[in-house]
Amino acid sequence: MGTLAKILVFVLISHTVVWGQENNGQDITVKIENLDSNKGHVYVSLYDSENTFLGKGLKSTSSTIENNSCMVTFENVPKGIYAISFFHDENENKKMDTNFMGIPKEDYGCSNNAKGFMGPPKWEDAKFEVGTKPITQTITL
Repeated sequence: MGTLAKILVFVLISHTVVWGQENNGQDITVKIENLDSNKGHVYVSLYDSENTFLGKGLKSTSSTIENNSCMVTFENVPKGIYAISFFHDENENKKMDTNFMGIPKEDYGCSNNAKGFMGPPKWEDAKFEVGTKPITQTITL
């Protein structure tokens, strides 16, 4: 009987410690406005380094479009430096379509409304810091 009581107390303490742990990250809300249409989906990626920027994101998600806008949230993101990119997959082929010169045919954008000159936006222009408060990035086309 004493062993059973000890196990029960251990289980209760373990659950209290797990549930009592603090959430150290912040939410990053991404609002995208003025898309060309409500067709398709928007694919949004969060990056944590210049080396992976515009490649495989740390976290990625997609959203439907309403009133030529959409919104996604990346939850519990640790403090650090990040950037966001998105593209509007209007024709639902799950990739960003480009013309014969490699110029995108579908809407795209980055955090801080960073624009590229003769190429894609740069990490330096798109990066932002996550600290102790939630972040909202509004990208307007």
